[in-house]
Amino acid sequence: MSSIDYISRLPDCLISHILSFVSTKEAASTSVLAKRWRYLFALTPDLYFDDSVYLNPENKSKTLMSFVDFVDRVLVLHQNVPLNRFSLKCEDVIHPAIITSWLLKVMNRGVLDLDLQIISSDMDCPLPSEMFVSETLVKLFIRVCGVLAIDKAKDVFLPKVKTLRFDHVIVKNSFFRKLLLGCQALKTLVLNNFFEKVSFDTPNLVLLEYSDTIADKYPKVEFSSLVEARLDLRMTKDRLVKAKFSDDDRSLPVEMVASATNFFMGICNVKVLHLSSDTLEVLTYCGKPIPEFYNLVHLTIQTDLEVSWGTLHAILKNCPKLETLVFEGLHYGDINHTPWEDTSAWLSSSPVKKLKVLKFEAVSCDIDDMDRQIYIIKHFVETMPNLEEVVLYYVTRGDDDDPRIVSTAFQMFEKLASTKCKIRVVSDKITLSSTIVCSTSATTGLL
Repeated sequence: MSSIDYISRLPDCLISHILSFVSTKEAASTSVLAKRWRYLFALTPDLYFDDSVYLNPENKSKTLMSFVDFVDRVLVLHQNVPLNRFSLKCEDVIHPAIITSWLLKVMNRGVLDLDLQIISSDMDCPLPSEMFVSETLVKLFIRVCGVLAIDKAKDVFLPKVKTLRFDHVIVKNSFFRKLLLGCQALKTLVLNNFFEKVSFDTPNLVLLEYSDTIADKYPKVEFSSLVEARLDLRMTKDRLVKAKFSDDDRSLPVEMVASATNFFMGICNVKVLHLSSDTLEVLTYCGKPIPEFYNLVHLTIQTDLEVSWGTLHAILKNCPKLETLVFEGLHYGDINHTPWEDTSAWLSSSPVKKLKVLKFEAVSCDIDDMDRQIYIIKHFVETMPNLEEVVLYYVTRGDDDDPRIVSTAFQMFEKLASTKCKIRVVSDKITLSSTIVCSTSATTGLL
């Protein structure tokens, strides 16, 4: 019985759409299947180029030229096709003039989504200023692992850009301020950079993901429309050492304390907030009152064995509308100070209805860690009057690791909790509730 070639019966537009889900090199390899397929890859609306699939230690220069030639040829074949997305990942061994020529071509084509990732060993990556003048661009992602040499760009006009991401990019605050002013439709901003001073003038921003050392200054912080913030703010090693080994709260530089306070004042209207353990540490050593998060309904806190919960009570008592509290782990650094000692007053009047613990697991280097986590949850269940649901996402480490062993500790919690509170243990093996009903099917993900 002969097999039927259903794929070849598909129209060109549908085949091109399917090919858009793989790299351009992989799509081009289908041209050998039949004469009809020869140029179908060039009709895809998305182009993905990655020189790592070309380079090899033995003949790097030759394969590099093959990559450059391939990109040149595809751009020629593709010049009459609408371009939705252009993704380029390459090392800086490719001459900047070549990269610039490619970028100018795709910008002139009216690209909607630009993803540029360059490994720059010279710590200086020149980009054409024309990249920042576009009436079509909607998403812009730049990662250069070095200095982005675009500070001479006279104009920034990106009226349709809704998502902007800078990853390991260093730019001057003057250009960054100009960039934000040129992106008036910006809704999502993702930063993983180093800024000594940075201004946020983004009144329309909805989502902020910010991972960085705390800046020396935040001259302007405008987030009036912000709904969600994901923060991973850190102190430099020098400042952290000085803070940990000094008994004087005034030992930290005044500018760091002021800048941290200024930044958090600017985001106090968010509804959803994610704080890393490092951010918790920044707030601990900040030494200034934490602002009230008067709209916050969902708070996620990442914990770590190296970081204490010294500022947790100050955060929680300033969240009057909080409904969902999520912990990524229940670890804390100061084992001589139980974290609930400062939170009992707030917990007894807590508005929280749902408590989640992600990555609920024992740390192998600390045999008492699981016991401490269980006692923390016990205290939460005993004290928080409005709890309706507690969900623990238990991490199993092997075939012998049975989450039912942990669940037995929670049978006593059912008596302590209010009658409307349900407690569940969820793992990749089994699901257990406070009524100890077991499911044989695997349950994964957030419920």
